[in-house]
Amino acid sequence: MKKAISVFSGGLDCTVATSVFDKEYEIHAITFDYGQKAAEQEINASKRICEKMGWTHEVIDLPWLSKISTSSLNTDDDIPEIDENELDDLDKSSETASNVWVPARNTVFTSIALSYAESIGAEMIVVGWNGEEGATFPDNSKPYMEKFNELIDIGSPDKIRIEAPAIDLNKEEIVNLGIEVGAPMELSYSCYKGDDKPCGVCESCVRRKRAFKKLKIKYD
Repeated sequence: MKKAISVFSGGLDCTVATSVFDKEYEIHAITFDYGQKAAEQEINASKRICEKMGWTHEVIDLPWLSKISTSSLNTDDDIPEIDENELDDLDKSSETASNVWVPARNTVFTSIALSYAESIGAEMIVVGWNGEEGATFPDNSKPYMEKFNELIDIGSPDKIRIEAPAIDLNKEEIVNLGIEVGAPMELSYSCYKGDDKPCGVCESCVRRKRAFKKLKIKYD
């Protein structure tokens, strides 16, 4: 069976994206601990999902990224909160996004995933990048993915592609896709704060909650 590396945080987006390829690929999920507040919850969620789906799972520690990061995900600063009616306000959502921005995080993660892909002969790197978050996080965007694939074409001897099934989707559409492919969304964890119970007020929680509410699905 063909192999794929999944950049996997245990969140909604990567859970759905990876589940899209579950039947066709042998999935090798990697979760990064870069000292983020939610590291323990993300790792635990990733383990639960991978166990249920039969995917291999590995945790990669990046302590140096925590040391250089000024993101509220890593520091003692409070995680910003946002109201649902502010999500589509680009200025407000850009402000909260900048507060949780980790320097070059997806570039680092994807480069490591590429190294893993080359080492095990994987054909694909699966990521949860999506249209909704791509509006405020440039390293979640379609142009970023296209350029990274160009970089792989130039710099890797292997034919490896980054695939992001949600690259043009909003959260509501991601949840619909998750239902379609049978993704274990109920096991995923999306909160920035890292508490046992998701806070419900950070941007990640609010976007997730809005999507489930629009689809009239009980929110967790």
